[in-house]
Amino acid sequence: MYASAIHKGPYGMNDPLDIKAPSPFMAVSSIIISMGMLAVGNGILFAFVPIKLAEAGFPPWVAGAIVTALAGGGLVGCLITGPMVRRVGHARVFATLTALNILGVLLIAAGIEPILWIVARGLYGVSAAGLFIVSQSWLNDACENNWRGKIIAMFYMIYVLAIGGGALLLRYISLDGPQAPLLAIFFAALAIFPVSLSRLPPPPPPASVTIAIRTVWRISPVGLVGLLAVGGLTMLVQGFAPIYASAVGYGKNDVALLMFLMQLGMIGVQYPLGTLSDRMDRRYVLIIAAIIVVVTASIAARMDTSTLLWMALVFAVWAGATEAIFSIASAHANDRGDPEYYVSMSSTLLVAWSVSGMVLPALTTALTPILGPEAFMFMAIAIAALYALFVLYRVTRREPPLEEDTEPHQQISAQAPYPADMLQQSSDDGT
Repeated sequence: MYASAIHKGPYGMNDPLDIKAPSPFMAVSSIIISMGMLAVGNGILFAFVPIKLAEAGFPPWVAGAIVTALAGGGLVGCLITGPMVRRVGHARVFATLTALNILGVLLIAAGIEPILWIVARGLYGVSAAGLFIVSQSWLNDACENNWRGKIIAMFYMIYVLAIGGGALLLRYISLDGPQAPLLAIFFAALAIFPVSLSRLPPPPPPASVTIAIRTVWRISPVGLVGLLAVGGLTMLVQGFAPIYASAVGYGKNDVALLMFLMQLGMIGVQYPLGTLSDRMDRRYVLIIAAIIVVVTASIAARMDTSTLLWMALVFAVWAGATEAIFSIASAHANDRGDPEYYVSMSSTLLVAWSVSGMVLPALTTALTPILGPEAFMFMAIAIAALYALFVLYRVTRREPPLEEDTEPHQQISAQAPYPADMLQQSSDDGT
């Protein structure tokens, strides 16, 4: 795939523009670096937006509406990216969506105006969803089977840690002017260069993808309901935790540190639960993860908020358990499905995640004036408890898949759920 060819110039000499092709790792690193740069800027804004709104005296439901707009933009992005790539290709769509990200940040840099900020985060949602679909599709096409899993896992890990690092940068940025959004624009602009200058060939144009809810329900009810639950759970803990910290009086340094520490929950909680799910029925591990969410959200609703590190530990475990539900439910669905359904199933699960990620934050935002800033905790308790009961019911109705039909758990993130499958050929499943 990466073999080089030497062409002769008009005078019989080697063409100086024909340079040896890069190694496979160096070729795909351009995508990973670009997405990491975008993640740093996004991490800055994830912390900046709720802090500025709290400082300006806006109630928590305004920041909640912004979280809802972000998830709604993600749903739009996952629906429009495929047609865009079919029209102009991966590289141009990557640049276009990065420009959309920058336009959204410019609206935030213009000054505090809630309506504009809601629009801005909606634009970010469209951009983020599309960029993940494009980048993962590109990586899957470029990577060989024997090292694809390691590259994808590294991609997720770098992205999530870069979000935390971006949030931590806010500790060193003044909030009095537009420095924070301008720095986010700087990283987004830098992100265009590695992909634009990469010699990595783009994948072939994609075909359409089928959304098949009835088929996926027949294949894996636990997987479908899991993604329907975890879309909202992810947006609740990742989106509302910094809002809550700002509402109870923490400043930018503390909120930035909180968001950085929360990303470590992916390593400290998701990985052990994922490994455990390879050794036993994944459904029991899903029940354990859901119970962890219930317990940590219950603790958060009653905890003393005067100790930042204790609050960070609770939210980190909560976030890690949510990540575990996403990756294990996805793995369980793949265990149940035949390869011919993988693309359609992955796309359907994504739509379930996106719808939940939009609806549950919207409902939580509506309840916040009534229940206070703890509303997202009560919502998470209810959703996680209902999912645990549903999985327990399914255990009594169906045997686990045979061991030879299962694949190892993959370390993937619910903060970056948009699969490369959205740009691949789907099979006709008759729905």
